[in-house]
Amino acid sequence: MRHSSISGMAYSLGTTRLRVEESAEAGRLRSPAADLVSAGFGSHYICRPEETAYELAAAAVRELPLSGGVDAIVYNTCLPGNGNTGDPALWERTRDVKHLMDFPASRLQADFALSSAVVFGLGQQGCTGMLGALRLANALLAAEPDWGTVLCVTSDRFPDGALYEQSYNVISDGAAACLVSRDQGEPGNPGGSGSSGASGDPGVSGKSLGYRIVASHQITNGGLHSASDDETVGLFFSYVPRLVRQTVEKAGLTTADIDWVIPQNTNGNAWKIAARLLGFPEERICQSTLSDIGHAISADNVINLSALADSGAIEPGQRLLLVMAGHGLNWQATILEATETAP
Repeated sequence: MRHSSISGMAYSLGTTRLRVEESAEAGRLRSPAADLVSAGFGSHYICRPEETAYELAAAAVRELPLSGGVDAIVYNTCLPGNGNTGDPALWERTRDVKHLMDFPASRLQADFALSSAVVFGLGQQGCTGMLGALRLANALLAAEPDWGTVLCVTSDRFPDGALYEQSYNVISDGAAACLVSRDQGEPGNPGGSGSSGASGDPGVSGKSLGYRIVASHQITNGGLHSASDDETVGLFFSYVPRLVRQTVEKAGLTTADIDWVIPQNTNGNAWKIAARLLGFPEERICQSTLSDIGHAISADNVINLSALADSGAIEPGQRLLLVMAGHGLNWQATILEATETAP
């Protein structure tokens, strides 16, 4: 069986850091600041008006070791508007739809001189899109024996004037990127590159860990696409345990075989309940960036995994469960196994 691994990670955030209280006073949030602080949120990051989602993506990709070459780019956006870098005013003036198809993935390929890479755009998966990108990358490497590395990117910023709260979670504008490579020694692998974690500047840590993709799983219930915030919160406690159990079963494991759970930065109180439902010790739920960053749309898994790697807590052989819920409604999970990589 062919395996692929995540061999590098980085992320970037909007340049303006705000305390929850500041955003509440400015009318960016629905809930009282005290309620959000009690749920674990402390601050978040938003883009300046002139800052684009594509610039966030490029900042993250710039920190990755791309010298080994890239065969494909999987570029995910949660908000459809972030899938176009064209000027809406040109579309309105000319009525020419090409101005709605200035794709950020194509621009990324050109800007980083990845001329041999083909491009896949991924959307309509809500905040689960990065896990969807990892799953697609893994499948592409299995289907294309001559390919060695896929670049996965997710990037979103909210439109100016948007509320920065979704389903009682404080949102940050952010992007994340990683390399998914065929494991060393397998056909098509150029040898692999990169390291495991990233700190928030962005940057890539020097710890020599890779993460083999063990299993991925997704549940979609399109009939719930218009669920209210309260309904979405209630569904979390039904669908996340189901997702986790189906994912570990798919991998031939049990929840007891999982060493770390790395979720999105949603309400910390919700994950305390979910941990009890699943039998996970709370200290094994890694949301260490929740207070500082909040929910960075589809980038949370990369951000929290990077922070855990930088802490030195991950050991080779440990299994990590990445979990995300998103609009659509979608729930996705990926199991990784930490491995040592060549220096």
